[in-house]
Amino acid sequence: MICNKIRKEFPILNKKIGNHSLVYFDNAATTHKPISVLQATYDYATTHNGNPHRGAHILSIAASEAYENSKQVVKEFINAKDTDEIIYTRNATESLNLIATSYAEHTLKKGDRILITIAEHHSNLVIWQRVAEKTGAILDYIYVDKETGKFYEADLAKLDDPRVKIFSFAQVSNVLGLHFDSRTLIQRAHAHGAVVIVDGAQSIPHKLTDVQDLNCDFYVFSGHKMCASTGIGVLYAKRELLEKMPPFLLGGDMIEQVEEQKTTFASLPAKFEAGTPNVEGAVSLAAAIHFLNGIGYDFIQKQEKQLTHRCLSGMKKIPFVHIVGATDIELKEGLIAFTVEGVHPEDVAQILSSDGICIRTGHHCAEPLHLYLQIPSTCRVSFYLYNTELEVDYFLEKLSQVRKIMGYND
Repeated sequence: MICNKIRKEFPILNKKIGNHSLVYFDNAATTHKPISVLQATYDYATTHNGNPHRGAHILSIAASEAYENSKQVVKEFINAKDTDEIIYTRNATESLNLIATSYAEHTLKKGDRILITIAEHHSNLVIWQRVAEKTGAILDYIYVDKETGKFYEADLAKLDDPRVKIFSFAQVSNVLGLHFDSRTLIQRAHAHGAVVIVDGAQSIPHKLTDVQDLNCDFYVFSGHKMCASTGIGVLYAKRELLEKMPPFLLGGDMIEQVEEQKTTFASLPAKFEAGTPNVEGAVSLAAAIHFLNGIGYDFIQKQEKQLTHRCLSGMKKIPFVHIVGATDIELKEGLIAFTVEGVHPEDVAQILSSDGICIRTGHHCAEPLHLYLQIPSTCRVSFYLYNTELEVDYFLEKLSQVRKIMGYND
């Protein structure tokens, strides 16, 4: 079985909690690393470690090559035109902050509009609140149907307003699990001159993305959600935008020349990568991309669909479990948010954790969405390529016992 072979690549999945192996259903928060990624970072640290771009010695050159080669891997992975359009950051959050600070704050003016969805992660929401405060722009939202999670057509019409200068949205909601029609949304926003930012943190680990085909202006994602290390993220942006944007951070490695009273900055992409870069993270990201390409995204999609269908079908049979958003399997992308009647999400998670099952609880950094849905917090299960149907069945069995453990007589 392909999945069993894949699981052998992830040592942490051998961890035992009580009498049961770890069941990790918190992949929307972070994923685990296969041996090939761990080995790649180990090999770099033990044979090539050096400070890139700044030395003529063998280790500095090796580090520079490892770093630049990883950019080529990312470029091909998302089909960017050039590696100069690939900026490394710590994560998707930092990428979004870079866009907000270096693009939006220098471009927007009073009366302009920023449009996002109510389903956004805080990383793609709080930054726009600050941009609006600083520039006098107006922050507006596209709302979703509380039952299906789909956008209201009347709200989508906001995309047709030429005053909208920025439209920023997540391809996949980290709560609703919906994969929005990105290409159509981008085309509609572009028709009236808006610049479009796509948060791919929850989508690119599960589905191939072609930024040229999407024709988005900016695209961001995090390595740790796709089997790479924490601390490495990607900002893709069209060259013509990056060339006009001022640097986000100042310091070493992003300068061309420094005089006592004047500094000129390096060309792309170095202009946006101040300081010693995270070469280990870059190496891990390239290794993770090679690993995922080796598995194949067709398999990943098929595996996650099967798991989501099995879990969703089973949860519907438990009367006290309430699914948040759409219950149609075709609309879900590998994650399900839910509540258990009469039991706080934290209690649900702790009970399941005692049986070796890891899930996420809270508002998942999407508090405005939860306030809008009038649900203080939810539980969330999220799947990845190494999860199995047996794990789903075990989870459903233990979930069905939660209320009994809490003293209810169902």
